[in-house]
Amino acid sequence: MKKSVRALRMERQQKRMSQTSKLSLVSLMDIFTILVFFLMMNTSEVQVLQTHKSVKLPESHADTSAQETLLLMVNEKDIILQGQKLADVATVLASGEEIIAALDSELQYQANRTLALASDTSGDSAERAITIMGDRSIPYELLKKLMQTCANAGYSNISLAVEQLQPPSVESVAEAG
Repeated sequence: MKKSVRALRMERQQKRMSQTSKLSLVSLMDIFTILVFFLMMNTSEVQVLQTHKSVKLPESHADTSAQETLLLMVNEKDIILQGQKLADVATVLASGEEIIAALDSELQYQANRTLALASDTSGDSAERAITIMGDRSIPYELLKKLMQTCANAGYSNISLAVEQLQPPSVESVAEAG
């Protein structure tokens, strides 16, 4: 018996649909390779320090990015090292001492702890670094005491955290001049 055109077309369709499909992994591997290289090339080396809402950083055109170091946060009320409150600002300002005792002892502890955790015991004190994240309204006298205490504890590489402003563009400089 002769098959109709419709029956032949349905048979061809059935043969086509019953075949297993093939997945080309080569093109997927190419896409993922390109994606990996794109992400590697476009990752930025900018580190963002998490600021507390009580700290308003001064603004600056800083050229260097922040390094991962001990973080000393100072707001209008408290002095905080690595999230631990050490002293009140009013008490520190009222005392006539140049060194903040609580901060000094905690910095000594942190230095000894990092020395013990380091795999090599060559930890020079010159390599100890600390970042002071101070509110823009703290007095210079307090900043001086903080820096003196850090230097006394062996943290000679002291950085001040600032909010980085965008450098002026070439067009805006040309228009201003």
